[in-house]
Amino acid sequence: MRLRSKMWWAGAGCVMVLAVAAGASAQTVQGGAAPPVAVDAQVGFQHPAQLSPQQEFAAADVALSRMEQASGTVSKMLEQARTARDVVKTLCLNDKLSQIDVAIRSAKDRKAALQAAVARNDQELSNHEFTILTVLRQRGEQLTAEANQCIGEEAAFIGATNVSMTIENTLPPPDTDTDNGMSPAITSLVPTSSTDF
Repeated sequence: MRLRSKMWWAGAGCVMVLAVAAGASAQTVQGGAAPPVAVDAQVGFQHPAQLSPQQEFAAADVALSRMEQASGTVSKMLEQARTARDVVKTLCLNDKLSQIDVAIRSAKDRKAALQAAVARNDQELSNHEFTILTVLRQRGEQLTAEANQCIGEEAAFIGATNVSMTIENTLPPPDTDTDNGMSPAITSLVPTSSTDF
């Protein structure tokens, strides 16, 4: 009896889930039109409304020019870090710039493939190439944001640090009754340090 009851509740739960899913997929924007932007929750990628191959090619031009502008901006930041001799920031910015340049090279290849697909009026291939171009543009934007967060060396650590030890001869010899197990040479050392700025 318990098994039947559990199976009934499991079946009822499945029916409810399917009903909710069917209702959610049947929803449309006011007026019955499909929403202009579909979001894929697994990838986090926003997919624009369907564009013609010619519109995709024009959008690819804009995306590529933005990526090249981002590369120029990060390149200027890298030059400033090199001028300031900030090794930490230079390494961080150099890494981000290298990744942006790789994304730009890939985007240029994809743009050429998109142009060929547009010339053949191949909607499916042009959609594929444009989607990859969009992902590369988003990657470029992410890398630019990461480059803006590159931090440099701390100002407190600039300069050489000198450590010197001074042995004071005025200390009395250690008492054997109160000896804490340390040798006399260690107890008579007084460390001092200084930092040059």
